[in-house]
Parts: sequence; C-alpha cells; structure tokens
Amino acid sequence: MQTFSCRCGNPLFFENTHCLGCRSEVGWCPTCANIVALETLPKGGYRCTHPGCATDLMKCHNYAFANVCNRMVVMNDGHADTLCDCCRYNAVIPDLAIEGNRARWAALEAAKRRLFHTLDVLGLPHGTHGDAIRVPLSFSFMADALPDQGLWRSTASQEKVYTGHANGHITINVKEADDVERERLRVDMNESHRTLIGHFRHEIGHYYWDLLVKARDEEACRRVFGDHHHPSYAEALEHYYQQGAPADWSIHFISAYAAMHPWEDFAETFAFYLDMVAVLDTAMHMGLSRAEYDGSLDGMLQAFHQVGMAVNELNRDMGLLDLAPGVMAPAVRDKLAYLHELIRNAPRSLEG
Repeated sequence: MQTFSCRCGNPLFFENTHCLGCRSEVGWCPTCANIVALETLPKGGYRCTHPGCATDLMKCHNYAFANVCNRMVVMNDGHADTLCDCCRYNAVIPDLAIEGNRARWAALEAAKRRLFHTLDVLGLPHGTHGDAIRVPLSFSFMADALPDQGLWRSTASQEKVYTGHANGHITINVKEADDVERERLRVDMNESHRTLIGHFRHEIGHYYWDLLVKARDEEACRRVFGDHHHPSYAEALEHYYQQGAPADWSIHFISAYAAMHPWEDFAETFAFYLDMVAVLDTAMHMGLSRAEYDGSLDGMLQAFHQVGMAVNELNRDMGLLDLAPGVMAPAVRDKLAYLHELIRNAPRSLEG
C-alpha cells in the first residue's frame, strides 16, 4: 500500500477521511486511484484535486451518512451510484442500533478495502450479482452476541453466527472487530495471529477455490492439498476439534488450522500468499530495496523473508508478535507454488 499526498503537501494514508495538515476532506478517487483532497462543487458533489484528474465525484452512501467508508463514486451529469466499488458487495451490515457497532463496522470496512486493494494488485476477478462472474461475491457482517459493559455475552436463544464462506457469500461475526474479544479468541484457540484482515484473506481463499478451482482445476489441486472429499469436511472438523492438529503440522502446513481439511489448507495458504503480496507492496512503496523481487515465487519468498525478519526484530523490540515465520517448510512452498500459478493464470473475469 502506498502513501498519497494532499494538495497542501501533507502525506495521506489509505484510511484517511481528512488531511491533518489543511483539514480538507479526502477520499479515494476511482479514476486516478489515489486518496485525494476533495474540492466542493457549487451544485453538489466534489472534484478530485489530483493533478491531471479533476473527475467529478460523489461520496459513497456509507461515507456520506455512516462515515465507515472513504471512497468516492464517479458523477456523470449530476448522478452517481449510491455505493462505491467496495460497499456494493455488502448484503448485511451490523445493527447500528447497538452501541459500538458503527465503529466495528468501520473497522470491518477498512479491512475489506485493503483486501480488495490486494486482489486488484493481483488482477484477480470478482463481482456481485449482475456482474459477469461465475460465482458472485457478497459479505454479511452479523453478530450472535451483544457487548455488555465492555464484555460479550452469549444470546443462547438466537442462532449462532459463524465467520465463514458459502457459495460466494462471506460472513464475518462483528465481534471479531472488538480487539479484546478477538485477542481472547486468539489465545483460546492457540493461534499465532488473529486479525480482521486475516479473516478476510482466509475467507476469500474459500471464494477463489469455488471460482478458480471447483470444476476447473480440482485434480491438480487435489495432488497438492489432498483429497477434499475424503474425509468429509464434517468428519475432519469433528476430528480437529476433538484431537487438534498433529504434532508435526508445521512441516506440512502453514498453520495448525490448515491441517484440519484440504479446503482449510487451501484457504490458510491463500491467506498467507495475500499477506506476502500486501506486505511487499507496502514495503516497496515505502522504498525498502529488500522488498523488490522479479515476480517469481522464489523471489517473492526471499523478499518476504528479508522484510519479515527485519519487521520481526522491530516487533520484538516493542514486545509485539512476529510478522513472518522464520522457516518455510518445503511442503508449504509447494502449495504456494500451486497458488502462484493459479493466480497468475486467472482470467480477469469468469462468466457463469
């Protein structure tokens, strides 16, 4: 992720809605693909102030009325779409009558925007219902519990909401946007990392299995990740939560959870691939020469190792978790190689 520049010269970042230097409102212009200062138009709307752009814009509805977005939509003859290119994927949003849910929704949207940025860097296809896409993508942000005095209490009488993916629809439980609750779950489940962006990257991995692998490349995927039909997903899930991951999981899988079933192995490995792409994209835009690579998987792995080790040491200086694993198992490298080719060869669109 790159940084941007306001018309006053102050740096702008991907999540900004205001410039801290001149106090201008800012937003993402889809025409020039920049976070830009917004110039108010006399008859309503805004103009992009990025040099050479000057596109007429309107705020996304979720920016203008809920302040959970910072993206603009292009205005033609005084008219524009209601939702931006990210918010249009939403099927269900959090219940805003519940205190704190607007802030949780904003955190979810910020993570989703970063997800879409990485997908677009890779040129991966995605679309909603009505687009020319074989598997439409959508999101629901829901909750099965309510925060009570800063804690989450279960609501046993209601249906439990699971973070997951089904047929192109990704559901995220909004309590994952609560830092304390998410850290509690991370410790309870013995996970090295548990982040909002991590959930999005994992679940989008399931989406791309449906879009790029299912009925298209299943045999090749099976040779790398294993047979996703045997055992069944339900059997594998029950076994995992009863007995946990095998003791030697780290020599075969990117995470303990990846050992549960080939579909989870695919999604966890896909998420790690997106981690690498996002970290190296930011590192290169920040001018870190060690982040440069030739586009090959081995070049990517070497660059990520170099950047990751530097960040690991910085994190340790501050008592934070490591960013990157110190060692990449050969079996994991083979799985990443499959994903590397799958992503590189993915068409820009996949019609039904």
